[in-house]
Amino acid sequence: MKKKALVTLVLSAALMTVAGCGQKADSGKTAGGTASPAPVATANAQKTYKVAISQIVEHPSLDATRQGFLAALKDAGIVEGSNLKVDFNNAQGDQTNNLSIAQKIASSDSDLVLGIATPSAQAVVQQVKKAPILFAAVTDPLAAKIVSNLDKPGGNVSGASDTNPAAVAQLMDFVAANLPKVKTVGLVINEGEPNAVIMAKNAEESLTKHGIKLVKAPVTNTSEVKQAAQSLVGRADAFLITLDNTVVSGVDSIIQLANEKHIPFFSSDRDTVEKGAFATVGFKYYDHGYQVGQMAVEILKNGKKPADLKVTVPEKLDLILNLKAAKAQGIEVTDAMKNAVKDKEKNIIQ
Repeated sequence: MKKKALVTLVLSAALMTVAGCGQKADSGKTAGGTASPAPVATANAQKTYKVAISQIVEHPSLDATRQGFLAALKDAGIVEGSNLKVDFNNAQGDQTNNLSIAQKIASSDSDLVLGIATPSAQAVVQQVKKAPILFAAVTDPLAAKIVSNLDKPGGNVSGASDTNPAAVAQLMDFVAANLPKVKTVGLVINEGEPNAVIMAKNAEESLTKHGIKLVKAPVTNTSEVKQAAQSLVGRADAFLITLDNTVVSGVDSIIQLANEKHIPFFSSDRDTVEKGAFATVGFKYYDHGYQVGQMAVEILKNGKKPADLKVTVPEKLDLILNLKAAKAQGIEVTDAMKNAVKDKEKNIIQ
């Protein structure tokens, strides 16, 4: 009896051990009996990108640039709120804010930095030395000393210029050819913005060839734009603005004055024409931002260096007309004007 009892105890202990092992083996199964997936290692988790954006001021062209940039990232699978964290900073046109933003970004761990408009790009280039930098809405990155070479930028900076020198000349040629009564063009300008100064010089050179004079009304901030435009009434036959962030931010007052006084108003960007200027030679800033966003994808996902990405300029220029604005400003739109537009469906705004 004692021998049988001993055997029974040994067998019972063995069965209990096997049962316990079975419970451990089954612990990874769901209620339905299927094995639950093994936890994903942190190293294999989807990367989250951090992009810092510095924008000198908010206005339609610069906002559209930012929207296009983020759209290009999204189309490449880099989506804000999912695997993309965006640190957006608006300097509100203030240079002190602009510098503080650049310094803050320099101390962050951003994977990429975007400077929208010349002052913002200049500030981040001066402060950020490690993270890749792209710029957008910069008229002349060479004169602004953002890069030293357009084809081979070098360093940690590249991007896209928002102007083709031919655009200003083409617009001034259009004015001379189609508005013979215009002998003087009035320019509202912040001469503290390098991009505005460069474009003003190009405009003046083009107008001089046609015997047309350029008169400037300087401003230092957006609140002065209305008064500056008013000072041109009686001195100028037409209004002009460049890609001048200070002036574009206050452009509504120029549009209103141009309509009230029946003065043709020419801008350097499509967004201002859509708002109420008569004409420009240009492109969509959303597309411009999208182009820069594609460069960002090359850097973030494909390991490219800004130094190896050439600075681009708009190539598909076209005349853009706003017929409603023309009527408000007392302009008779001729067939010759309309025929100067290549893509009439997109670039003649009714």
